Amino acid sequence: MNMLWEELIASMPDPRQLTRLLIRLVIAMLLGALVGIQRERTGKPAGMRTHMLVSMGAALFVIAPIEVGMSLDGLSRIIQGIITGIGFIGGGAILKLVNEREIEGLTTAAGILITAASGVAIGLGRIGLAVISASLALITLSWMGRLESRIEERLRNKRK
Repeated sequence: MNMLWEELIASMPDPRQLTRLLIRLVIAMLLGALVGIQRERTGKPAGMRTHMLVSMGAALFVIAPIEVGMSLDGLSRIIQGIITGIGFIGGGAILKLVNEREIEGLTTAAGILITAASGVAIGLGRIGLAVISASLALITLSWMGRLESRIEERLRNKRK
């Protein structure tokens, strides 16, 4: 039991490190939540919790190797793995409708990708970049969706 306690204590960051880690993970969580809330409001399958976990997970996958002093070469391989894994998740979100000539879920997959990319940026300490990218993602998902709907409605009205 003593050995377990020693192992837990030895791996705890100092207060300054702990504060930095908490800031990064909480910001990753919040940015993921913002994108996820927008997706939930539009009734999409990957919502707030999914985006929060993707963003925090990506940040954690970057933060942990940095904390142990991994080289940039090793870190780049981890980021490549994150992108591959997110591609797999995104592929699962995409659905081709058999009876129709439509594919659904591309925007959901892209939202998960941008959330992961924001998490990676946060993990690397580029919080400003992550905030800017998440803000642009929200603009794209919210405003561009409305614009797209208006354009489609006008096209339908012209065909009548």
